[in-house]
Amino acid sequence: MTRIPAERIAQIEARREELQAAMSSGDLEPQAFVKLSKDYAEIEPVAEAAREVRRLRSEAIALEAMTHDGDPELRQMAADELRDNEHKLEAAERDLALKLLPRDAADERAAMLEIRAGTGGDEAALFAGDLLRMYQRYAEAQGWRVEIISASASEVGGYKEVIASITGAGVFAKLKFESGVHRVQRVPATESGGRIHTSAATVAVLPEAEDVDVQIDEAKDLRIDVFRASGPGGQSVNTTDSAVRITHLPTGLIVIQQDEKSQHKNKAKALKVLRTRLYEIERERLASERAGARKSMVGSGDRSERIRTYNFPQGRVTDHRINLTLHRLPEILEGPGLDEVVSALVAQDEAERLAALDA
Repeated sequence: MTRIPAERIAQIEARREELQAAMSSGDLEPQAFVKLSKDYAEIEPVAEAAREVRRLRSEAIALEAMTHDGDPELRQMAADELRDNEHKLEAAERDLALKLLPRDAADERAAMLEIRAGTGGDEAALFAGDLLRMYQRYAEAQGWRVEIISASASEVGGYKEVIASITGAGVFAKLKFESGVHRVQRVPATESGGRIHTSAATVAVLPEAEDVDVQIDEAKDLRIDVFRASGPGGQSVNTTDSAVRITHLPTGLIVIQQDEKSQHKNKAKALKVLRTRLYEIERERLASERAGARKSMVGSGDRSERIRTYNFPQGRVTDHRINLTLHRLPEILEGPGLDEVVSALVAQDEAERLAALDA
C-alpha cells in the first residue's frame, strides 16, 4: 500500500491555508481571484483526504499506547479500536494516494464519440446503431448532452458511421476506455437457419479540442471544397452546394460534413471534428514520448484490439481487458447498466497506476 509521507501531508494542508489567505485579501484582480479559486477547488478534496489520514495516524499512535495499559479491559478495548482504525486508515491512505495521482488533463472535457460498422455487413451496421443508443441512454443517465455531428445510415437500419459530441461533467474520464473493437454474437432477424453470426463495430472516444489547443491557419493549412450533399445510393439530397470537405494539408486528414442544410454549419461542425482529431494525434504523440513502448490493456486506446463481446444467446457481456463477464446484456445495452463496466475499468486503471507508484 502506498503510504504518503507526513511531510507531504503537511505541504498539502499548508498549501490550502496559503490559498485561503490569498483569497481573503481584498486587493485581488478578478482574473487572479478566479485562478486562486480554481486552484483551491482542486486542492480542497486532496487536503480533506490528507487531514483524515493525519487524524487516523494520530489516533493509531494513541490506541497503540493504550494496548500496553495495565488495565486488561482497557487493553482489549484499545486493541479492538486499533483493528478498526487500521481498516479505516488503509482506505484513507488509498483515497489520498488516488487523489494525488497525476490526472489526465483531458478527463473533464467533452468527448467526440465515433462509431463505425466493421466486419459483418448489414448486421454490423445494426450493431453500430445499438451501440449508439447504449451510449445515448448512458449519457442521459449521467446527465450529459448528446449531439449527432454526422451520420451515415445503412439501407437496413443502423449506421455505417456516426459521430456524436457528448458534453457534461467528466465525460472523457468515464468514456475513454470505450475505444476499441466491440464484437457482437447473435442470430440476425434475416437468418432462417438460426445460426449465430459474429459482427463488429469500432468505437473511438476522443477528448474534444478547444480553440487554444490546436492552432490552424485556415489560409495556409486547409483546403475547403464544397459540393452537393448526397444520400444513400449517391442520389442528391440538396440542390445547393452545402456539403463541406476540409483537408488538413500538413497531415492529410480529411473531414466531410453534409448533415446540415447550411454550408456555414457544416463547415463549423467539420472544423470541430478536425480540431478534435488533431488534438488526439498530439496527445498520443506526447503520451508515446512519456511512456516509450509501454502498452496497457486498460486505457491503451489501441483501437485494433477486440475489447468487448456482446453475446445475445447467452445474455452475456465480456470485457476482455479485465476479464469481466456480466450476464446482464439487456440492462447494459439499455445504457445505465453500462456504468458497472465503466466503473470496473476506471478502478482497474487506478489500481495499475497505484501499483506503478509502489514499484
